Amino acid sequence: AQLVETMLLNILNFESLIATRAARIKQVAGNSSLSDFGLRRAQGFGGILATRAAAAGGFETTSNVYGAALYDLPVAGTMAHSFVQSYDDELEAFRAFAAVRPHDCIFLVDTYNTLKSGIPNAITVAKEMEAKGYKAKGIRLDSGDLAYLSRAARQMLDAAGLHYLKIAASNQLDEFVIKSLQEQRAPIDIFGVGTNLVTGKPDAALDGVYKLTMAEGRPRLKLSESLEKTILPGVKQVYRVLDDKGMFFDADAVLLAGEDPPAGTIFHPYDATKFIDVGKLRQEPLLQKVMSGGKRVLPRTSLKQIAGYAGKRLALLPAEYKRFENPHVYK
Repeated sequence: AQLVETMLLNILNFESLIATRAARIKQVAGNSSLSDFGLRRAQGFGGILATRAAAAGGFETTSNVYGAALYDLPVAGTMAHSFVQSYDDELEAFRAFAAVRPHDCIFLVDTYNTLKSGIPNAITVAKEMEAKGYKAKGIRLDSGDLAYLSRAARQMLDAAGLHYLKIAASNQLDEFVIKSLQEQRAPIDIFGVGTNLVTGKPDAALDGVYKLTMAEGRPRLKLSESLEKTILPGVKQVYRVLDDKGMFFDADAVLLAGEDPPAGTIFHPYDATKFIDVGKLRQEPLLQKVMSGGKRVLPRTSLKQIAGYAGKRLALLPAEYKRFENPHVYK
């Protein structure tokens, strides 16, 4: 139990934090695609696990090439500003990029001037690609007023007959910025989210803890002057309560393993004045044994399966618990 503590806490806390940020972003992204752009800003090799967690939370692609190979994820990305700057002019850079990536070409249009240079040059090269039988994928905005620029870009692209080119946006995005852009009806098809996703900003860490409640067949108890830090001894089972519509119902019930599901009232563990009757509601056990005798006893699940499961379960959490301002607290 002590040997695995550090790794379990590190993985569960960090990836749960990043997956939650990803899920919050997905909640407001609507039909737009989401890509993890965070490796450059992540805390070292934590960027690899952040890519996995972002996918679990609902992101479809990543710019992290190693993470994509490791977790079988689609790779996404565009050219860099430094790539454009390395050529004598922007048009030459776009043509060079299109030559080697004719099937996956997104132009970064804000290196010099988005509306006067970047988009016109992207249109020129996209038309040249059409003449050769190829289609560019889109453009990317990485600075400035994303709502205004995306609307202007959409008009320019459509006027050129390039309706199929998508608009990608990046630059310090988070769920609040994306929510604002969606409310402004910014025609952005792809959001690339970096720093604020993979660092868990504004939360530096998820403070999950690891406590021993059973050893050598005997329950173990930790006492504390703070009631919240006193441990309930013994091996547990957790039951999720669902309402008559199949949605999560306000509270989970914690019991000793082997006890029957609660048939009546459950009480808050630290405040006896708070209780709720769940006797007539459906309940399902949450905890499954993953390892026994040092060996895995459950089959591995793919990252795609994990993301699908997380998405389905999150959909069962009522909206009042997921709102950004003054959310209800799940008990």
